Amino acid sequence: MISHGKDIKIFSGNSNKALAENICRHIGIRLGDSSVTHFSDGEISVSLYETVRGSDVFIVQSTCGPVNNNLMELLIMIDAARRASAGRITAVIPYFGYARQDRKAKARDPISAKLVANLITSAGADRVLTLDLHAPQIQGFFDIPVDHLVAAPLFSDYYLKMFGEGNEDVIVVSPDVGSVARARNFAHRMGLGLAIVDKRRERANQSEVMNIIGDVRGKHVILFDDMVDTAGSLCGAVKAIVEIGGAKDIYACATHGVMSGPALQRLNDSYIKEMVFADSIPYPCAEKSDKIKYLSVAPMFAEAIERIYEEVSISTLFK
Repeated sequence: MISHGKDIKIFSGNSNKALAENICRHIGIRLGDSSVTHFSDGEISVSLYETVRGSDVFIVQSTCGPVNNNLMELLIMIDAARRASAGRITAVIPYFGYARQDRKAKARDPISAKLVANLITSAGADRVLTLDLHAPQIQGFFDIPVDHLVAAPLFSDYYLKMFGEGNEDVIVVSPDVGSVARARNFAHRMGLGLAIVDKRRERANQSEVMNIIGDVRGKHVILFDDMVDTAGSLCGAVKAIVEIGGAKDIYACATHGVMSGPALQRLNDSYIKEMVFADSIPYPCAEKSDKIKYLSVAPMFAEAIERIYEEVSISTLFK
């Protein structure tokens, strides 16, 4: 294995080709010529139509729904590049599926996030570039380098333009105790206070709000989380913040808009004034919503890819 390819080549699976093309535009190269199709029995077929010998290959693929199809596409594309003598292969995974299965919550549970890490490594990836892992310790599941980007600067820049820095009428709220560290860092970037929604989860994808720690009365609230799946937890927190806490209005942001099941209906029916996602996952719903807005992470990934290729630090992307 060589540490530096002779040039950059970016390929994309089917999960988020628009993001891959946008990354290429920011770098100033074209998206690699390839196809990812399915045979009649459902097996995945990958073809790379240009040489990758000795190149620094970056394969952009979010493992969002359909999760298993997109994961297999990524693995097979990595294998194809490795067998074509790519100089170095980086799996660019804007959204890392299975990240919520990072530990044994009860007896005989699998740790699926570790299994996926093993699969990506065994397929032939030399490093991973990802964004806002649900559990940051997943970086340790890999035996290859992991560059873990964060979307907080993207969102903080957006809300700083809207509210300004240190606005006393604005407060950041963590939707649960598990997201406190993430929300605290986000609040610090904007010079804002922090409140926490304390809740008890009864079963998967359902939660019961218990209390609000902090004063949100009469304030503009920015609810910050890493992902929105069914939106049950988020909308439950929003309801408590408004009806119990007395907040003036709610702005919500999350890196990954998984948006499964009744998520869109719940967001539309909620007190949320605006829901902002990063485009790590393409808009998954057939019906559009005026409440939902996307911010592009393409410039961030483009700079990270160039820095990885040039073998320089990417720590400046966190500032």
